[in-house]
Formats: sequence, C-alpha cells, structure tokens
Amino acid sequence: MWTPADTVMPELFATQRNRLSITYRTNHLRLHASPQEIHVWGKSGRFSEVGNLNFFEAYAEPSVSKYLSVRIGRQALSLDNGRIFSAAPWGQQSRSHEGIRFLYKKKFETDLTIAFTRPYAKRFDPAFSPVAAHTYKYLFVHHLKHKLTNQFTLTTINALDVFRRATGDQQYYQRVTNGGRLEYSKQWFYATVNAYYQYGQNAASKKIRAYYIQPEVSANTGKTLFRLGAEILSGSNSRTPGNVSASFVPLYGVAWKFMGNMNLFTRFPADVNDKGLVNPYLFIIHQAGKKLSLRADSHLFHSQYPLLSGERAIDGTYLGFESDLSLNYKPVKAVEIIYGFSFTIADKRIELLNKVPDSGKVPVWSYLMISFAPRLWSQKW
Repeated sequence: MWTPADTVMPELFATQRNRLSITYRTNHLRLHASPQEIHVWGKSGRFSEVGNLNFFEAYAEPSVSKYLSVRIGRQALSLDNGRIFSAAPWGQQSRSHEGIRFLYKKKFETDLTIAFTRPYAKRFDPAFSPVAAHTYKYLFVHHLKHKLTNQFTLTTINALDVFRRATGDQQYYQRVTNGGRLEYSKQWFYATVNAYYQYGQNAASKKIRAYYIQPEVSANTGKTLFRLGAEILSGSNSRTPGNVSASFVPLYGVAWKFMGNMNLFTRFPADVNDKGLVNPYLFIIHQAGKKLSLRADSHLFHSQYPLLSGERAIDGTYLGFESDLSLNYKPVKAVEIIYGFSFTIADKRIELLNKVPDSGKVPVWSYLMISFAPRLWSQKW
C-alpha cells in the first residue's frame, strides 16, 4: 500500500467510455445522436464513479440546397488542426457546443456557428458533460477553407465569445479572435504558418492584446514523417500596461496534441503565470507496418518572459523538456490499441508554476488505451 510518506506516490486508475452513434440520412435530412456514459475506476480511493448519461452530439441537419445545410442541436466543432476549436476526442467526455451551424460546400468550404450555454447540473456535468464546462454565454464562429492553387490552401477562423459578467455595471463582455492558416504542400514537403490575434476584454476587465503564431515544416519519406515547428503564445511582462492583458487563450482547442501528453500546460494564462509560452517541438512518426506505427514527440518549454519569484524576475526562461513515446497497433479494422510513455526533465523555474513540485525528480506518465468501434448495423432503403 502506498502512503504519502513514500518517495514515489503513483496513482493508478482506469476510465471507460461507452458511446453509441446513431445516424439516419436521406437526400434532404440527416439525424444524428451520440449518447455516451463514462466510468472512472479506482481514482481517489473510490472503486467506481459513474458520470451521468449524456449526449455527445444530438442534432438534425436539413439540406436547404445541394451545397447548403443547417445543423441544429448539440454538435462537435472541429476546425482546422484543432488548436482553436476541437472535439477533444482524447478526453473521455469530448467537447461539443449547442446551437445552430450553417454549412456551405462547393468550390470552397465555409460555415457559420451560433452557440449558447444554458444552466446545467452542478455535480456530474462539469466533469463529464461535453458542454457544461463552457463559460461563454454566446459564441459566434465563422470558418472558411479554400484551396487557392494545387499547392496553397487558406483557412480562416474568426470567433466572438460573449461572457456574462458576475459584477459591475456592464452585464456582458466580449473576446474576439481573428486569424487562420496558410499551407503549402508539394510532394514530400509541407510548410504552414498559423497565426491569430486576440482582443476585447477578459474577466478582470482588462483589455486583451494577444497573439499566437505556429510555424511548421514537415517531410514525409514514405514510411517516416518528420514535423518540426514551434508554438508561441504571447504573455505579459513588466512593460505591459496594468489595464492590458497580453496573454493569448487558445479558445476551445486541445493542448495535448501540441504541448505534450503530460498536460503540463492546458489552462492559459494560469498555467504560465501570465508570462506566455514558447514551445519548439519535433514529432517523428514511423509506419512500421500495415498495423503498427511508432511515434516520438519532443518538446522544449520556455516562458516568453521571465517568471517572478516574489517581486523579482528570475534570470532565464527555460522551463523543461518533455518526451512522449507511443505505439499504435490496429490488429483489425474496429480495434485500436495505443500504449504511451511520457517523462519530463524539469528546470527549477517550473516549480514557480506549481506544475512540478520538485524539479530534481523526473515525473513519468504511462497509459494503455483500447478502442473498440464496430459498425453494428447499416441499412439502405
């Protein structure tokens, strides 16, 4: 039995998600529902905890014309590479939004989403529901993807989220995010740059003046893919005016896909003490066979500006290194088995962020995920 006095204090638990996807489709209508139920086994001294049965997605999508449809109800919103908007498939509850979405696809793809939140249950919903964690009152998103030439593709995402203010004269405040991605692809080479600018107000009534930049190049040798890039999330420093926040918030995207499986940095700006983050990375993905692939991800973490120890800025910005190793095996079409192992070599500075309590020790994390997704029934009339 492990006790708090032990040198190593591991935690072992299992989560289980059961999700059923049901789709009915005609030439002019699509109905879709995805009920799900989540178990947590062995965490925090409990043998089992069950999240309430909820719907990941539940919507109707009538077609207005051959190129235009309207999706109404609870729905996932996965745009571009998932950095700003993602369905968060790796999270057991995933993420979706409630509202209406207009989708158009012909020579280019574009969609407009209008989403909202409503009162949800307080006990299970914030942890297990795909929508209850959202703090916005209203959300407006426009997305456009257009293939300019055979080599260049342009994607734009413009979002406005409206929040209810707890106190003060103004009932609501807004945050605006504008930007997109330019991609170049030719044979084995790929290059892209992703950039966003964020402005408006935050919960502390500060003006937002923040940015995000992600350049990346990749090369595919046939069996091995090399991806080299960096993420830069802006932060505030001593020269930032007191009524301004320069910290970028990556909206409703996923962090693990870009910043490592150990989830050291997921909540911005809280996880970096408002100082921004620079994340150079190298991903290597090797296809060892038809059923087996190997992956190695490496991250170097730096704060954009020096952290504070008390009132004093410490020298340097380096926070640490993370390595994520994984093995993906697909024995049959409906089964996927993933094993992962991650570790972090942290610098003393990261202790100021309360992410690693003792930088002299190496935190590790390992997981085994088994996915079984059979098609139970399909019928055409």
